[in-house]
Amino acid sequence: MIDLHSHTHYSDGACAPGELLELAYQRGLDALAITDHDNLAGYDAALALPRPPSLRLICGIEITCKLGRKAPHLLGYFLKGQPAPEFREWLTERYEQRRDRNRRLVAHLQSLNYEIALEEVEALGRSMTGRPHFARVLVSKGYFPSIDEAFQKLLGEDAPGYVEHQAPSLAEAIRRVNESGGVSSLAHPIRLSLASEESFLRSLVDDGLRALEVFHSDQPGHHAQHYFELARRLDLAVTGGSDFHGSVKPRVDLGCANVENWVLEELQKRWGD
Repeated sequence: MIDLHSHTHYSDGACAPGELLELAYQRGLDALAITDHDNLAGYDAALALPRPPSLRLICGIEITCKLGRKAPHLLGYFLKGQPAPEFREWLTERYEQRRDRNRRLVAHLQSLNYEIALEEVEALGRSMTGRPHFARVLVSKGYFPSIDEAFQKLLGEDAPGYVEHQAPSLAEAIRRVNESGGVSSLAHPIRLSLASEESFLRSLVDDGLRALEVFHSDQPGHHAQHYFELARRLDLAVTGGSDFHGSVKPRVDLGCANVENWVLEELQKRWGD
């Protein structure tokens, strides 16, 4: 089994890279991709740590994009090694855009009478502070009983506390990943809730999309079958992973998407040689 979608505390996960590697070994995984949001720091840290030879570590990323008020995510997998330096420079620009959005989000929440400061959110978020860290602070202060409720009532895309952010289009993110030697894959497509799903995916294929995340903790059973058939019709490779975040999302365990090794073998055959 493999898991091609996981997060460390360098984005919105709870585990340090070493803890994630140890857990992957305990779960008997053959390969693990660290796909932190909009940065490679978790992978870089894990790469320097000892790990069993039976566990393959894959360089990955999950890029936050923009589609109207939706925030679709694009996965990138660098099967041949590190991405091009220009890609890391682009990520630095994205980091500055994210910080600007966080400043605006703090100001907006304060205007709604929530006592919150950027410094306390960034203390949780490390190198990549985002809405999950805002939610954790709000829960700790008693405003909401859970992170899920904080999103539903305040921070979600259709909630009153939402602040739009500068983010690349899916087309730009696909181009950046592909040009940097990576494999672009649309993450958890079920979350987009699109009426014309297949035509939308066809437009992304025209933009260079190379894969579709078929297996995911939000897409069990017939959902996975639906996306598998879509991927085959569109000649897209298949990816999959748990979207593990540790204690931040306790219902999602590492490896729970039950992704078989052939998924990585297919990716390697099509895009890794």
